[in-house]
Amino acid sequence: MEIKKKCWPDEFNLIESGKKKFDLRLADQEYNEGDILVLEEFNPETQEYTGRKLEKTITFVLKTKNIKYWTPEEIKEKGLVVVSLE
Repeated sequence: MEIKKKCWPDEFNLIESGKKKFDLRLADQEYNEGDILVLEEFNPETQEYTGRKLEKTITFVLKTKNIKYWTPEEIKEKGLVVVSLE
């Protein structure tokens, strides 16, 4: 499946350069391994798309809603962090 999403310029540039190898998204739809994520660069200042696009294959999906490693209180106090590994 192909999934199109907005991507702000700073994030777009990091993904395009290869430095950022993950994407944090609201779980507003189903994401699966093998899906193609089409990132469309969107300028929040002008509220317009720039025309630049990236296509990336989803290789792993981490769903956070039911993580049981920490209590809701710990998550509320400290938040979560996503790290990229190489």
